Amino acid sequence: MAREKKIEEYDVVIIGGGASGMTAGIYAGRARLKTLLIEKSLVGGLATYTNEIENYPGFPEGTTGLELMNRFQAQAKKFGVKFKGTDVKSVDFSGETKIVETFRNIYKSKVVIISSGGRPRTTGAENEENFLFDKGISFCATCDAASNTGKDVLIIGSGDAAIEEGMFLTKFANKVYVSVIHDNGKMDCNEIAKAEALANPKMEFLWNTMVKRFEGGDHLERVVLENVKTREEVPVETPTCFEFIGYIPNTEIFEDHVEVNAKGYLPVNENMETKVEGVYAVGDVTEKFLKQVATAVGDGAIAGYAAEKYIAEIEVYQNQILSKDGVVFVYDASEEACREHLCDIDEIEKHAKGVFQVTRVDVYKSKGIANRMHIHRVPSLAVIKNGEIVKVFEDSFTCKKVCEAMGIADCSCAH
Repeated sequence: MAREKKIEEYDVVIIGGGASGMTAGIYAGRARLKTLLIEKSLVGGLATYTNEIENYPGFPEGTTGLELMNRFQAQAKKFGVKFKGTDVKSVDFSGETKIVETFRNIYKSKVVIISSGGRPRTTGAENEENFLFDKGISFCATCDAASNTGKDVLIIGSGDAAIEEGMFLTKFANKVYVSVIHDNGKMDCNEIAKAEALANPKMEFLWNTMVKRFEGGDHLERVVLENVKTREEVPVETPTCFEFIGYIPNTEIFEDHVEVNAKGYLPVNENMETKVEGVYAVGDVTEKFLKQVATAVGDGAIAGYAAEKYIAEIEVYQNQILSKDGVVFVYDASEEACREHLCDIDEIEKHAKGVFQVTRVDVYKSKGIANRMHIHRVPSLAVIKNGEIVKVFEDSFTCKKVCEAMGIADCSCAH
């Protein structure tokens, strides 16, 4: 007999415990929202495998990825964020209440923040798994350049990321070898980067090659390449191999529930909102110009703050706007045309005499409530009766017309 799953309810459920997810949790927890963070493997994500982080603000002496992520987690826990180490099996974002299901539990929440990160595409060559993450195979030149000062390193790939990161590495490394699967002179990067790289004396290109196997003990010692035409083996002695052959976002489970673009990323707006109301995406599941802890933190902060506002707007909309008959004036305080109507609203409120309520909604900072009312033009005035919008006035309205819409026959308005 199947075990019945336990149901738990939260304000916010965060899927993924990397830098962006934990930052979102810090903001949500500090806003006193009941928050759950689900991480199937190691809290901190890929950042935990970085031995040295020297470009994160506030750490002039540098820090390790593990230490930094431990600090993130401690801060999130301080604000009441609950951590659950399990894998998400399915999601359902079709209703106002979002459903996140694991092997043993069903979590219901008002908001879901997707922070499931991604994984670098690997070569699949022999012994590769033995040297992943801080054992010689790296996916971040910015993270590991300094530790390779004066050493020979190898780059796999010839796209924009590979070549640009390779040129950055020449500031630190003694020699940067680049394995390119194409014929001599043919690369996948843009022409400007290609010209600069070919002219760089510290970069040496190994044409028509691909990785055959990785060799070493506890740490990488050499990478054996293979010429794709002659099948000749080309060994490269190096303590670090940088792989830049693509990136795979962990979004497969969400494909039927939110929009996923052709590259597998989740499109979001400036507020980190997906096109599904109440669902946000942050960090490496979004298509980003720069994938770093610092940019992930920015994403998480925005999403955590946006989630707080979203939930607050739900409560205002349900408990204040729809709970009583009345009118809602939707305006933008930064626009003079809207401000001119405030006197009309004062007049309407004076004559309401407690019969109906008057609510003002300023969309200057957030359009959440207006969007829920399907009002996209300001100024507008909506008439609410029996929990429903029965009429919307756009641009112009009078106290008398509002009274008529409210069904008040003895309106004493002057206009």
